[in-house]
Amino acid sequence: MHQALHSWRDELPAAFVRGLAVLCGLAVLSVFCACVFQSPKTISVITPVHQSEWIEIDRPFPAFALSIPEAADMPARYAIRRHASGGGRKDILALGDPDGIAPYLQVEIYRPGGETRGFADPQLEIAASAAALGLGNVHAGEPLASKFGPLTIVGFETAKGAPRKCLGFVRAYDDPRLQLSGWFCQGSGFVQRGTLACALDRLTLLTAGSEPKVGMLFAQAELNRSYCGQRDTILAPTPKYQLLWKALATRPDPRRVGH
Repeated sequence: MHQALHSWRDELPAAFVRGLAVLCGLAVLSVFCACVFQSPKTISVITPVHQSEWIEIDRPFPAFALSIPEAADMPARYAIRRHASGGGRKDILALGDPDGIAPYLQVEIYRPGGETRGFADPQLEIAASAAALGLGNVHAGEPLASKFGPLTIVGFETAKGAPRKCLGFVRAYDDPRLQLSGWFCQGSGFVQRGTLACALDRLTLLTAGSEPKVGMLFAQAELNRSYCGQRDTILAPTPKYQLLWKALATRPDPRRVGH
C-alpha cells in the first residue's frame, strides 16, 4: 500500500475524536452562555386558599327539631357542619330573619370530636358564635331555668344590621359531651327570659343515631318540660307563643302596603 494512503487511514480515527470533542465543548459552552445571559424568570407565588375547619354538609338529615307553629310562615334553616379533622358535629337550627326586627332564634347543638378537649368559656362561646351580629353592651345575666337545666345567660345588643336586643345562652354537658348554645333576638324591647325558656321547650330530638346517651339526655329533658309554665299536658298540650312571636301580630300586611 502507498505510504501516503496508509498515513491518512491511521490518522482518521484520531481526527474524528478531536472533532467530536470540539463539538461537545461548543455545545457545553452554548448551554452555559444561555444559562448566564438569559433573562430572569418571574416566579409566581401561589397564595394558598384558606379552608374553614368546618365543612357544611349538603342536604343535611335533621337530628333535631324546633317546632313553633305560631311562626310557621317565618324562614327556617337547618344546617350541619362537620370538623374537617376532628370529626365534631354542629347542628344549627334557625328561625326568623337574622337581619330583621322580628324575633330571630338560633340554636346550636355541638357534639365535639377530637378537635377539642373541652368547651370554651360561655361568654367567649357566645361572643364567637354571634360575632357576625356585632356584639355591643354585653352583660352577664342570672342563670335561666329550662328543661335542659340551668342555662348561662349573656345579654347583648346587635351592632350590625337592624338594632336588636338579644339573649345568648349556653349549657354544656360532660356525659354525653354536648353543648347547647345560641341566642334569641327581637327588635323592640328586651327579650323576656321566660320567652327564651319557652322557645327551648319545643326543641326535641328526632334521632340519636349511634349516641344513646344523647337520646337519654333529651328524654330526661322532656320529663323536665314545663310546657311554657303549664305542667298539665292535657289542658295545655300545645301552648301559645304570643310573647315569643308577638311581632307577627304587629307586622304590616303586605297586601295593604301602598294602598
